[in-house]
Amino acid sequence: MARNKQNYIKGTFTHRRTEADYMAALLDAVPLEDWRAVITATVAAAKAGDAGARAWLAQYLVGKPGTTAPTPLTVVVQQLSGRDPLAEKLAQPHIDRVEYPLLHADDDIKDALKAQVAAELQALEAQKSTAPETNEYADKSTQSVDSTPS
Repeated sequence: MARNKQNYIKGTFTHRRTEADYMAALLDAVPLEDWRAVITATVAAAKAGDAGARAWLAQYLVGKPGTTAPTPLTVVVQQLSGRDPLAEKLAQPHIDRVEYPLLHADDDIKDALKAQVAAELQALEAQKSTAPETNEYADKSTQSVDSTPS
């Protein structure tokens, strides 16, 4: 597949497709039902002892670690000195508020706006969950519920 070269003021530019184009093609090629089947098979394989399946599921469910594990020496030094890196990280924003009050003068306003937006989003979600389903999937889901033996 040849790439189209376009001329610009300072040289040529090779056109590259965007990530969204590839994602759209992937979504078109793999229907949700097929993806559910893949996930179900992966869960079954992971339960059966497949390490690769467990790793793949963990990557998507838990995520990759953001940092590397501390060395044993670092852990021992922290224990002996009584330092707790997690407590220090969680306390740092509060320390900054006390040390630099002018930098955080608008924090209360920002927190109030965030709370208002969160409340509006919750209200929209509540409306969605109480609204009757009118799409084609609603008909399929009610049919599958009605067709199950009692």
